[in-house]
Amino acid sequence: ARMRRLFPFIRSAFIFGLCLAAVWVLYQEGNLERPLSSAQQSGEIVVLTVNSPTTYFEDAIGEMTGPEHDLATRFANELGLKLRFEVVRSEAELIDGLVARRGHLAAGTLSPTREREKLVRFGPAYQTITQKIIYRSDQPRLRSVKDLAGKSIGVLARSHHAEKLAELRPQIHNLRWQEFDESTDELLRRVSDGERDAVVVDSNWLALSGHLYPDIEIGFDLAKPVALAWAFPLAGDDFIYNAAKKFFARIQEDGSLKRLISRYYDDRRHPSKIDVATFLQRSQTLLPRYRRLFQEAQEITGIDWRLLAAVGYQESHWDPLATSPTGVRGLMMLTEETADRLKVKNRLDARESVLAGARYLLLLKDSIPERIAEPDRTWLALAAYNQGLGHLEDARVLAQRLKRSADLWTDVRAAMPLLSDPDHHSTLKHGYARGGEAVVMTENIRTYYDILARMEKPYRPLFEQLNTDLLNADSGEPKIGKMVSNSRGKN
Repeated sequence: ARMRRLFPFIRSAFIFGLCLAAVWVLYQEGNLERPLSSAQQSGEIVVLTVNSPTTYFEDAIGEMTGPEHDLATRFANELGLKLRFEVVRSEAELIDGLVARRGHLAAGTLSPTREREKLVRFGPAYQTITQKIIYRSDQPRLRSVKDLAGKSIGVLARSHHAEKLAELRPQIHNLRWQEFDESTDELLRRVSDGERDAVVVDSNWLALSGHLYPDIEIGFDLAKPVALAWAFPLAGDDFIYNAAKKFFARIQEDGSLKRLISRYYDDRRHPSKIDVATFLQRSQTLLPRYRRLFQEAQEITGIDWRLLAAVGYQESHWDPLATSPTGVRGLMMLTEETADRLKVKNRLDARESVLAGARYLLLLKDSIPERIAEPDRTWLALAAYNQGLGHLEDARVLAQRLKRSADLWTDVRAAMPLLSDPDHHSTLKHGYARGGEAVVMTENIRTYYDILARMEKPYRPLFEQLNTDLLNADSGEPKIGKMVSNSRGKN
């Protein structure tokens, strides 16, 4: 009888214990959110961001980079705090993440709007952009807001684009749009594929990636220029919020913000739309034949196979029998001198050419001063692939004479065309060179690499994959694919 009286208590205790155990398991597996400590208490800043060319992405050597990455890295380093990025899928999720206190700040090229300012607070503006109407090039031109009537328009969910269209709706009959909780890339594919008549995209994104879509056109500005700023929880970590205001005031005053922004938004010269369309077509028909060769070259050199493939396309359009009037031959267009140096027996053999070209590019990168960081190191090496290290060094000397940096590709690029000017090359060690040709080649490769980085998966050799999986399993860290950094970034 006594046991029967105790049974309900025992059963309740047992159920309570099971609930506690379930909560603990969920907590450990990350399915239940841990409370976010202050940055000062934890010694770490958690930054919410999105994976895009305007924010945070992986470069040609597998390191994280991007405008927001570099800004946040410098900010954390100045505060002496560790930095961790948490990547979400869309701008809307950045705001949701701050509301849920999953980050100390959001760095995702966000613009303040009335609706957003009800949920989060914004720091100082650091860049100005415009909202662009985008449509397919085979459709009638969109010249003004009135042309949007009756069109199917796509915008990012809860974005400043959606708010602007809502303001315009009373003025424009039959103005309709749909919001998509996705990335700008995915949104732009909707108009490229004909699913939407038009989309609204920010000008900073177009400056970096618009050239990847040869079948689109820019219509008009939907609104006046707007500012971009970091976002913070409404009642979050005041230490981080106040420090960010001081940080941006300082880097604006000393000019370092302008230099950082210009590193990415550098008025690049891109291949024509026809060239990009041809590249897209050949990446489907020709690249599969040589993909494994480029991946083998990556195993040997550590250089992203997609960058090597971009070099190969620029050099020969992936034609292993290509030959220039000057005697440069093969898929990677090696000179006879370079081929002899790398012990290439047959320059027209695709495998020999790809492996040698990759090794040559690595030699060039290793010959550049160690202080030069990525991605400038790679872009300078690509210019040397075309014109040689001697002429590259001459261009770097010219850049210094022009009071610019010899270590930044954007500055050296401006100096390279002067190598064909007698007033300049007569004063240099290596004399005349077609420096403008090296600039065009390098910028084309950058564009082709950008495209391949979106179309093709990164290659991870089998042993590297197994080693990474074992390390992840032992440490409990997220699997590769969720781009999370738990250490200080590079300066």
